[in-house]
Order: sequence, then C-alpha cells, then structure tokens
Amino acid sequence: MNREQFDGQTDELTEKQDHLNLVLYNDDFNTFDHVIESLIDVCHHTPEQAEQCALIVHHKGRYEIKSGSYKRLLPMKNSLIDRELTVSIE
Repeated sequence: MNREQFDGQTDELTEKQDHLNLVLYNDDFNTFDHVIESLIDVCHHTPEQAEQCALIVHHKGRYEIKSGSYKRLLPMKNSLIDRELTVSIE
C-alpha cells in the first residue's frame, strides 16, 4: 500500500466517524413531556423540533435525533441514558 492509498483510507474512516447518528428508541415508560424536555436540554432542540422527534419515535419506533462525530454525540448519549431514555450511536 502506498502513501496515497493509506491517506485515502484514513480520510474515509474519519469521514465515517463524523457521520454517525444518535438514535432515540421508543419505550413504554417515558412520557412525551420527559422526552421533549430531554431533547431540548441535552440536544438543544427547539420545542417544536423536540416534539416532532418524540412523535416520530412514538410512531416509527426509532429516530435519528442528531448526527455528527462520535466525540460530539457521546456526551449527549450519556446524558440521555442518565435520563433513562434508550439511545445508541450508529
């Protein structure tokens, strides 16, 4: 493998790491108000955006609520888990 091929692979890995999604899953115990408040506080969503995300999660079972790098999404994921929401980074 030459230097150019290696640099191309490194760029591709970095690009994939920067395009991850924070996914929120539906559950049967959190209220809409709790989910909406959490999205506003943790993900800095507007009230309207948070409400729409909560409705989509309720109807579809999951929704990508935020995208970005792993480093950016991890603190949000942990904060949402602390609030007993079910989330993952994909």
